[in-house]
Amino acid sequence: MKIPARLPRARAGCLAALLLAPMAATHGQEAAVQAPEAIAIAVQAYLQEQLAALPGQPSIVIDPPRVERLAPCDALSPFMSSGMKLRSRMTVGVRCNAPKAWTTYVQATVSVPGYYYVASRMIAAGQALSPDDLAPREGDLVALPPGAITDPQTVVGMTAAYRINAGQPVKNTALRNAQSVVRGSNVRINARGNGFVVSSEGQALDNAAPGAMVQVRTAGGQVVSGVVRNAALVEIQL
Repeated sequence: MKIPARLPRARAGCLAALLLAPMAATHGQEAAVQAPEAIAIAVQAYLQEQLAALPGQPSIVIDPPRVERLAPCDALSPFMSSGMKLRSRMTVGVRCNAPKAWTTYVQATVSVPGYYYVASRMIAAGQALSPDDLAPREGDLVALPPGAITDPQTVVGMTAAYRINAGQPVKNTALRNAQSVVRGSNVRINARGNGFVVSSEGQALDNAAPGAMVQVRTAGGQVVSGVVRNAALVEIQL
């Protein structure tokens, strides 16, 4: 729109204000949108924290967040949905509580290259394990089954809870502390009181590691609870 040269200043000022108003509004809308970089940085830091337990250097790639309808946030809180576990391709939620509440979701690709361990030979149930029973394999640790062994020294002092075939990944759930009480095994029960100890025999009703609680059925049929001291001893504090 062309403004006449001799238009009164007041009217010219009004017209200029009307012309500039849409530009100001557009500029204000752009300034009021959440910065996508901040979301990506928050998600990356969150995933690095979640992956810290795995040995190796993680690789994290964040898809560009969509922020068209998101107001600027004072504090971003990334989260994973209930029951969600780390996986190679996953979704991470980002929540904002103030000044305006909103929630968005970001796609991420993660991996942690490293070594895990498989059985180097068939391991029979009840067999004591040593690092020599394991063989290393290279792969993405994020894609492994939960509890897969990544440190061969963790099997020292453990026995196989069930048979592990050669080449099968060794998991924590396949191992039992050699000093654990086994369900159905006979154990000695020491009941300790102030200045006395009473011993009896019983049968463990579940598997339990040293320091854990386990229920034991006494010879008289009574069920008591005590602390596992070793594979053959359960202690009750009276």
